[in-house]
Amino acid sequence: MALVEDLAQLELKLKNLITRYEQYFIGLEKREPLQLLDGVEKLMRRLANVPFPNTMLKHKFSMLTARFNTYREQWNRILRLIEEGKYSRDRFISDLHQRQRTTASSARETAQSPSRDNELDRLFNELREARKSCHLPVESLTRDAVAATIEKSKPALIAKLGTDDLTFRIVVENGKPKIKAGPRK
Repeated sequence: MALVEDLAQLELKLKNLITRYEQYFIGLEKREPLQLLDGVEKLMRRLANVPFPNTMLKHKFSMLTARFNTYREQWNRILRLIEEGKYSRDRFISDLHQRQRTTASSARETAQSPSRDNELDRLFNELREARKSCHLPVESLTRDAVAATIEKSKPALIAKLGTDDLTFRIVVENGKPKIKAGPRK
């Protein structure tokens, strides 16, 4: 009767292990259930050396072993995909976090839009004055063109500086006014 109880315990532990791994892959569990995995493996090794008097029990053990091996291969494959960053649930979660960051930054931009307009006006006026002082034409210079130039260069600047909170200033280099960017302090 101990063999029947051991098989029932193995089946229960295997179900629990499958559930815990699914929770780990979804993100509900923070750590991989390695202790439970070791317990299931030890129990399987112990039962592998026991002679089964009943064909039904032997069949049940072989089916549990096959199920465990199949799941273990699947878990190893998923763990490898997670390490490589190719696991679809991981990509979903990272995309979700990225969307939340984007939403937060757009909300911040919306809240700061009046100050951004003031900053754009300041930049436009400074650039116009700098071009006048360098004896360059200012007739073709528009506020929209300055805004478009800034927006066009923003992605590269964000990648280079590592922040999306930028401040702009006008400098004159080699007799030409330029818009320079830096992180806001």
